Amino acid sequence: MSKKEKNADIEQEQVDTTQTETVEAEVPVEEQSVEEKLQEEVQQEKDKFLRLFAEFENYKKRTSKERLDLFKTANEEVMVALLPIIDDFERALTHIEEDKEAEELRKGVVLIYQKMLSTLEQKGLTAVKVEKGEVFNADDHEAVTQIPAPTDDMKGKIIDVIEKGYKLGEKVIRFPKVVIGQ
Repeated sequence: MSKKEKNADIEQEQVDTTQTETVEAEVPVEEQSVEEKLQEEVQQEKDKFLRLFAEFENYKKRTSKERLDLFKTANEEVMVALLPIIDDFERALTHIEEDKEAEELRKGVVLIYQKMLSTLEQKGLTAVKVEKGEVFNADDHEAVTQIPAPTDDMKGKIIDVIEKGYKLGEKVIRFPKVVIGQ
């Protein structure tokens, strides 16, 4: 072999060894990167799973809360339909009290009225308390009309209550109708 061939062989061996070292060095890097990729994918899947699980838990809580609210206010339509009857009972009681001859009739009407009220209260119906002289609040009262205030201190306050308001649980199903001073 000539010197040129020996140098070419030596260079070729150096290139081959460099390439094999490079290939050997790349293999662990590829394995590590594949391993890292798999770990990243697993982490992403875990994250997706946790988010989906949390979303499902929120869904369960929301639907159970909605179901409870529905049970609490399921009778709302019936209660709203019965409110005018309660108003009629109250009007009848005020007129019967004036008539002294209808004492037995008054007792019977009072018993029926109290029984009806107690039954509705058991189902969650409560009257909204409104007093004459309270400050008018548009969020809590419904103003039917305004009249000139009898005194200056009654301006902007409730002068008369025309209809009682009622709540079913925590929900107001009828706001009290009031007259306010101007």
